[in-house]
Amino acid sequence: MKCGQPGNGILVRAACAKVLPATNVVQEAAYWTTTSDITGSGLSGEYDYIQHFPAGQLPPNNAFWSLTITDIHGYMVSNPINRYSLGDRSGLAPNPDGSIDIYIQNRNPVGHESNWLPAPTGSFKLTLRAYLPGKAVLDGEYHVPPVIKMQ
Repeated sequence: MKCGQPGNGILVRAACAKVLPATNVVQEAAYWTTTSDITGSGLSGEYDYIQHFPAGQLPPNNAFWSLTITDIHGYMVSNPINRYSLGDRSGLAPNPDGSIDIYIQNRNPVGHESNWLPAPTGSFKLTLRAYLPGKAVLDGEYHVPPVIKMQ
C-alpha cells in the first residue's frame, strides 16, 4: 500500500486511515515484517532462531534501526529481561568478522545475552524498522537477512 503519499485516491486514503492511521512514508521509515523463517515455517518460541547480518549489512539508515518481536497480533509479550527490541543502540556484540548475530529464542542463549531477543512460547512476529532509511533501502537494493531455525 502507498499510505502517506500525496495523490492517493479516496479509497486508498480510507483504507490507510483505518489500518495504519499513523504510517510514515518510506523516506521516513521502512518496515519489514515476517512470521516465518527461511523455509516458510511459522516462527514459534518452541524453536531457536538466528538472524545473521553480515559485516556492513545492518539496515542502512540515517537515524536508527530496530528489530522488534511481538505476538502474532502485534502485541508485546512479557519476557524475563523486559526486552522487546534490539537495534543499533542496544550494545550488540559483533562476531570477530564484524557480522552481527541476533538470537531469537525463548531460552537464554548463554554467552550471547547482549544479542538475545526473547521470544514468547507460541507464535510470533518480527518487525525490522529503519528510520530515515539509506539509499540502498530506498532503491530496493537492501535485502533483509533471513531468519534461520537453529539445529
